[in-house]
Amino acid sequence: MSKYFNTEGPCVVGEHYMLPPQGRLQGLKAIIDAKRYFVIHAARQSGKTTLLHDLWKELNNAGDYYCLYCSLETLDSIHDTNTGVRYILNSLASELKFDPYFPADIFPQDLDLTRTNTVLGDALRMICNQLDRPLVILFDEVDCLSEEVLISFLRQVRLGYVNRSRMPFVHSLALVGMRNIRDFQGKIRGDLETLKSASPFNIVTRAKTLRNFTQIEIMQLLKQHGDATGQQFSEAVVQTIFVNTQGQPWLVNAIAQEVVERLLPEEESRIQQEHVEKAIQTIIQNRDTHVESLLKHLREKRVQRIIEPLILGESINRDPLNDDYSFVLDLGLIRVDEQKKVVPANPIYAEVMLRVLSDSAQNSMIENDYPPDATA
Repeated sequence: MSKYFNTEGPCVVGEHYMLPPQGRLQGLKAIIDAKRYFVIHAARQSGKTTLLHDLWKELNNAGDYYCLYCSLETLDSIHDTNTGVRYILNSLASELKFDPYFPADIFPQDLDLTRTNTVLGDALRMICNQLDRPLVILFDEVDCLSEEVLISFLRQVRLGYVNRSRMPFVHSLALVGMRNIRDFQGKIRGDLETLKSASPFNIVTRAKTLRNFTQIEIMQLLKQHGDATGQQFSEAVVQTIFVNTQGQPWLVNAIAQEVVERLLPEEESRIQQEHVEKAIQTIIQNRDTHVESLLKHLREKRVQRIIEPLILGESINRDPLNDDYSFVLDLGLIRVDEQKKVVPANPIYAEVMLRVLSDSAQNSMIENDYPPDATA
């Protein structure tokens, strides 16, 4: 089967054109060896899950650790703590059942599910107690957890963490999502009594982010297709892709996919800059899942408070203590350029933002010019 540019999920070696994901995030092995709990955060569809799958395989094959990957994406709509904790346990049980690196039937069967505030920690201790190597867990999509479920999850992890010298528990643990740990805490309502003094957020000692592709990396990625098919991306075309995407991985793959699968006739091998420009407009107009997610965020008030003045040409202060600013930055909608100015993350996002702002302004004008008929 020939490889292709992937825009639908994690990249798979042998199926997709891809770059080694850990090349964009260094130092994870040292963090794990040091028994640290850490955060990996990056914007949507930037390669987080691909990175975790690669790390999962690497750690298990090396033989020093057992490494478990566990996605919490299915808990997105669960707000009840008891139900949420049980679903986390179900996710762990399912992953362990089908993970080829773990012993069979390792998930404990005699858990007391009525003890919601401790049962998750108990399960993790029992699993660790059965293993002959330290356990590393990579929890993906952690920011899908609702506030109460998140608190219970982190409290039980924290309890196991602080007692690791007395009883078995997870050696190293990653919390992975779009947001940094500070923003996980920002999800919790402003009720100090909820967290009290022993904050469950203080177990994390490192926060790492997954950077975008460099121009050289884009060239390396696209060259894989050129070597396989003869359809080469010139340096000028690669530069055009980089300037318009600033290396955002989904956008890079989406442009390349649109060019080679739809815009370029099979008999042609020369990729032109106009192919890239057409691909960009098609991606914006078709509102693929990535662009649709961007549009969804642009309708949020806290995003609009940052984006609207930015698009109107006003300067934005880099204030990491501003929750709105941190949220929009973590979503990957803005960046800080070489002149230390806050700008849209890339020209494609800027065009989408401008269209949304223009539509909003036009709708507002229509409403003001033609108010509802009070006599209707």
